Amino acid sequence: MPGQFEPLPGGGAAVALDDVEISIIRSLAVQLLELIGPGPAEDAPDDPLAELFAEGPSEPPSDPVLRRLFPDAYGDPGKEPASPQEAEECRASSAEFRRYTENDLRARKREDALAMIRSLDALTSAGDGGAVLKLSAEESRQWLGALNDLRLAIGSRLEIGDEDDGDLLYRLPDEDPRKPMVMAYLWLGGLQETLVSTLLA
Repeated sequence: MPGQFEPLPGGGAAVALDDVEISIIRSLAVQLLELIGPGPAEDAPDDPLAELFAEGPSEPPSDPVLRRLFPDAYGDPGKEPASPQEAEECRASSAEFRRYTENDLRARKREDALAMIRSLDALTSAGDGGAVLKLSAEESRQWLGALNDLRLAIGSRLEIGDEDDGDLLYRLPDEDPRKPMVMAYLWLGGLQETLVSTLLA
């Protein structure tokens, strides 16, 4: 079980983590929360319907990591529009879509990261410098979302655009300052892969 998720009876998943792994995941999840930003302001109306229909931003974020987490819904990022008119139509459609969906998407990503932190904080050490994390089916889904967001964020910072970029990272020398981030990216990818396999089993 060390380093990989395994199924639990009745749904859910479990993984053995040592104290260092717990600390790394928790720290990354906290940084992700800070990047995503706070929830609704304290002075927001108490009316849940008003919050539900509150409009979000219409422009993409300026931070490249946030752009990766909250991409435009229309247009192909790897392809130039055929005409200025097509570019303007894509921009307008993306702005409209973002206005009505980004707040909900941010809330979901925030909840996934918070669920990850809470489940790690609730762990009781097994006495040997680690613990077994046991997740319900719902917690497993939230972990899957948070692991995906963490990998997107790290991949964006590492400027991983496609699989060829990922292959280059495997060959980085140990003295490269990106190496710790690369190791975290690959390790989280392994966790994500085993969690997907466990939930599909």
